[in-house]
Amino acid sequence: MTARAFGISIEKASGLPIFQQIADGLSASIRNGVLPAGARLPPTRDLADALGTHRNTVVRAYEALSGAGFVVSHVGRGTFVTELRDRAVTRGDATSATLDARAGGLPWASLMSRTAASESLQRGDRIARRAWPADAINMSRFEPGADLRPVETFRRCLDHVMRKFGAKAMGYAPREGVEELREGISRDLVRRGIPASADDVLVTAGSQQAIDLLARALVDRGDAFFVEEPTYSGILNLLSAAGAQPVGVPCDDEGPDPAALERLTRPGVKGFYLMPNGSNPTGRTLSLARRADLVAWSRRATVPLIEDDYGADMYLDASPPPSLRSLDGEVVYVSTFSKKLAPALRCGFMVAPRGLHDHLVPLKHAMDLGSSALLQYALAEFMERGYMAAHLARTRDIYRERRDALVEALHQHLPREVTFERPSSGVLLWLRLPGGTSAEQVFEAAHRHGVLVSPGSVNSVSGQGAPGVRLAFCTETPDRLREGAKRLARAIEAVLGERRSRGPSLDLV
Repeated sequence: MTARAFGISIEKASGLPIFQQIADGLSASIRNGVLPAGARLPPTRDLADALGTHRNTVVRAYEALSGAGFVVSHVGRGTFVTELRDRAVTRGDATSATLDARAGGLPWASLMSRTAASESLQRGDRIARRAWPADAINMSRFEPGADLRPVETFRRCLDHVMRKFGAKAMGYAPREGVEELREGISRDLVRRGIPASADDVLVTAGSQQAIDLLARALVDRGDAFFVEEPTYSGILNLLSAAGAQPVGVPCDDEGPDPAALERLTRPGVKGFYLMPNGSNPTGRTLSLARRADLVAWSRRATVPLIEDDYGADMYLDASPPPSLRSLDGEVVYVSTFSKKLAPALRCGFMVAPRGLHDHLVPLKHAMDLGSSALLQYALAEFMERGYMAAHLARTRDIYRERRDALVEALHQHLPREVTFERPSSGVLLWLRLPGGTSAEQVFEAAHRHGVLVSPGSVNSVSGQGAPGVRLAFCTETPDRLREGAKRLARAIEAVLGERRSRGPSLDLV
């Protein structure tokens, strides 16, 4: 079905997000002069009604145009086309491409693929490039804090490896990964009830590469792929790069809604990506009953489950329920050391059914010729000496203290309209904002109050999911988390107060 209004056409069956189609249509009109500098864009509600889409989708399109410098918004007045000199170089910008060529360079803006120029990637990049206040409290960064990285014990392991293996440690690793590390991973998985031999383990450059490999192996352009709604933003980028069409499955406090899952199921779905423990971004841990439901559904629908299990070793209360892989050997299991030890390791692994595993090994080798042998040997030694178990026990205690401090402060300071659940695994907490509240506005207000958070809009397939903000409590001390909760509460109250003063019917763009 195609909708057209204000010179914009959207194709709802397209794999390109609706907001991106709207932004592309408007930017084309701006570039070719149909919308000249100073022209006012239609109010978001008017354009949404005319196109038969949600207002939040149009808001997201306008935000994309604003981020690229095509438009500027004035509260109470509207959104207006900027002068050419104020605009960023964007894909397809003929004027910018011509200027590049005249300067003697290639027109890179017009050569970029749709994937490289996608709004989801550009939005994340804009956030990453923001200048943060020096004293900002960081509840956005999802990685072990510098105070938790095992520098001394890992250095001992590196020294031992260099003495033991010498030049061998500086050569290429076997395609599947160093045997000593795969054996250590296998022992750890078996201890947790996940059957896996060393031959079943494929070492990867973090869980991100494992997911990328799976997307390359399973997905053809246009294929549907299920994800939780909301989900990890990285999977959306990877699926987009593979040409897949991510489909968000609504979730409740236990996990993916079984009725919604059955309703969405159709032939040709290539997989369902999940984080069952301490999910990113919600911090949710799936119940055992919901895990059993998912495994049964996977068999009925013949859709593989991709289990991204970074949080199993980061349980803060009782141990989490059994992994999906332990319930069904057809589940693809992915995990990482980066979230447990340090992001610089860039080391993860995957356990897949043999029929898939044998295709993934040569595919990975073609991509990178193998992960670092030196780091793999050091990680194997780190596990063998018992350093890993001791490190995880220590970090669980610290994360539990930080979680409890944050939860207590949020209960004390947040407006009553904002709700959340206390996470039992992982290091993430999801704030549910009142309906109609912009997560981007909360992100900006929090920034002004000196606290960094992650807006939930980047975690939604459509950008129309329930508004929320992700908080991470892994890098800050309990006292700074308490102060961060106070600042964030003031920021949210400012956003809610502005909404109340505007009234429900006023449409500001």
